[in-house]
Amino acid sequence: MANQSDLFAGLSVAMITPFKNGEIDESALRALVDYHVEQGTDTLCPVGTTGESPTLSHDEHKQVISIVCEQAAGRIKVMAGTGSNSTREAIELTKYAEQAGADGALHVAPYYNKPTQDGFYQHYQAIAESVGLPIVIYNIPGRTAKNIEPETIIRLAEIPNIVAVKESTGSMDQASHILSCCDLAVLSGDDSLTLPLMALGGKGVVSVVGNIVPGDVKSMLDAFNAGDLNKAREWHFKLFTLCRNLLGLATNPIPIKAAMQLLGRDNGEVRLPMTQLDSQSMKVLEKTLQDYGLL
Repeated sequence: MANQSDLFAGLSVAMITPFKNGEIDESALRALVDYHVEQGTDTLCPVGTTGESPTLSHDEHKQVISIVCEQAAGRIKVMAGTGSNSTREAIELTKYAEQAGADGALHVAPYYNKPTQDGFYQHYQAIAESVGLPIVIYNIPGRTAKNIEPETIIRLAEIPNIVAVKESTGSMDQASHILSCCDLAVLSGDDSLTLPLMALGGKGVVSVVGNIVPGDVKSMLDAFNAGDLNKAREWHFKLFTLCRNLLGLATNPIPIKAAMQLLGRDNGEVRLPMTQLDSQSMKVLEKTLQDYGLL
């Protein structure tokens, strides 16, 4: 499958997990799935960083995967977040996602325990060999405390069902190294870097801003793929401030949940240790949404 670089091409949205009074809001979650089907989103990514997976119990994690897969009902692809810093736990969650009907699994690099590069390799190898699902590596050293080096990712690309990497290092050099040495699909993990990464040969984005403007992100990707670079740049610059503030005002997913609250799409509830966006940042966010034309 490693040459199936278009499997998760296009717009994937890193979904929030809606809460109500501290519990998963199932009806709101199902409504979000329907919204993205209507908007033409290509793939949904539940229970990743944006989905507050670190604060969900394993039962809740599985619950969200089940709900999203059931509601998607084949209308939209599902790339379930099933990563863990315990290889055994990651395998268990991935097997569950496979049984639930997910189309792929997104695996964050093992965090906190800081494996060696060979440890990274053996972790992903063990997961890939335990399931038939396509596996997407998620490399975000700002969260996990250690980079999966390009050489390791290139080596992992030889495993048949490892099909893509969500590239969140912010390094165009790292992305270039990977793209020049293997056929693994590279997906942007930073909304503001999607267009530059596409110019290098990236296949799409796992987007946070896509929670509120999926059609606009899709328009940028479509313009680029059609060879209309001027139009793609116009969309990039239109989206830029929105992307920057949604990831810069506070830790993700605090700002995107606040934005969805302002737009009437969510109640903004987060779980500790995440906290509500402070009042000053909320004013900046509100102005950002107004300037964009959303409010």
